[in-house]
Amino acid sequence: MALTKRVIVCLDVRSGQVTKGVRFQGNVDLGDPVDFARSYYQQGVDELVFYDITASAEKRDLFIDVVSRVAAEIFIPFSVGGGIRSVEQMRTVLLAGAEKVSLNSPAVRDPELIREGARAFGAQCVVLGVDAKQVGESSQFPSGYEVWIDGGRTATGRDVVAWVREAEALGAGEICLNAIDTDGVKEGYELTITRRVADAVGIPVIASGGGGKPEHLVDAVTTGGADAALVASMVHSGAYTVGAIKDAMRSQGVAVR
Repeated sequence: MALTKRVIVCLDVRSGQVTKGVRFQGNVDLGDPVDFARSYYQQGVDELVFYDITASAEKRDLFIDVVSRVAAEIFIPFSVGGGIRSVEQMRTVLLAGAEKVSLNSPAVRDPELIREGARAFGAQCVVLGVDAKQVGESSQFPSGYEVWIDGGRTATGRDVVAWVREAEALGAGEICLNAIDTDGVKEGYELTITRRVADAVGIPVIASGGGGKPEHLVDAVTTGGADAALVASMVHSGAYTVGAIKDAMRSQGVAVR
């Protein structure tokens, strides 16, 4: 039997509100994250991801009150990211009710954070978030994609595939790969780097950035080789429910939960 693919909804949170932008810019606030979480849970989403999108850039702690309020309302796995810089902060997030923590910018600056988190809580709790930007293949970037951090504000000089391999070796249990070039555009995921990352690691890969219709999710988990597809704009806008997305994926031969 084929492994089932997951549909994950991403909730970017800024100042306590769900927000959405395009290519990390022009964000518009949409509403209360707990209300959104409850709605997607009722629609049958497999997992949720919450990102405090300005915590890293503002170098502050993230929204524990939101985490505990969400945990009281939904009974599916959810992960939390944004500004997590220590094992103690990971513990706080997990004790508040999250199943996983997502490490992005702080892990690039201190890769040992991945190892420490996996050792303390298990690899299944540690998700590496990667924001990838196409830069063209070169000796420095053999994959053709560079890792950016701080919400797409800072180039790192790191190759995406080299970084995900290193993170897996350090103990990351999952990769959430977001393509900056297609983020929020709703014209399809960046399948080239998704496939390169999926082929490079043995842990699950979540495709993120560009979902606009169910066919895009089908492409992500087939052509792109991803284990899950993350959506935001296409459900926040009301264009699709999670159930409609899953039904469409099933109709195209994809086994979903």
